[in-house]
Amino acid sequence: MLLTQDEGVKSFIANLNAQLSEWLEAGKLQRVVLVIMSKATNEVLERWNFSIETDAEVVEKGLSREKSDKEIMREIQAIMRQIASSITYLPCLDEPCVFDVLAYTDKDVTVPFTWIESDPKLIANPQMVKLHSFDTKIHKVDTLVSYKNDEWDEQ
Repeated sequence: MLLTQDEGVKSFIANLNAQLSEWLEAGKLQRVVLVIMSKATNEVLERWNFSIETDAEVVEKGLSREKSDKEIMREIQAIMRQIASSITYLPCLDEPCVFDVLAYTDKDVTVPFTWIESDPKLIANPQMVKLHSFDTKIHKVDTLVSYKNDEWDEQ
């Protein structure tokens, strides 16, 4: 795991986490997408899609659904292992890259003025791999990685 020393990136991630947490707790967040792009061309190389289903009864009525922290952590660890092992099939990113985070929310949410509308940053003819999902009994998260397949370019 890499840790950043860049204060700008640290601030970006802290603000991102705070906003996503607010929307998640309110049941307003549907999907988070991490996009990795070529720094030189802005071409999308990888697209990590985390689709979120929220149990509306829990949010609206304050109902409680129990699942042990240990069980939730086990499911998250399985996804983390799968993400770490993705290096075996994802193409090597051998150029400087930048990232962006897309948040898909309900239409009625208030968006901070520092956030901007974006296109979905899709990859043409991507390869896709579905990863494990996990469920906290409040939120279910499905994960899918799409990536540019350079093999087609070489043929």
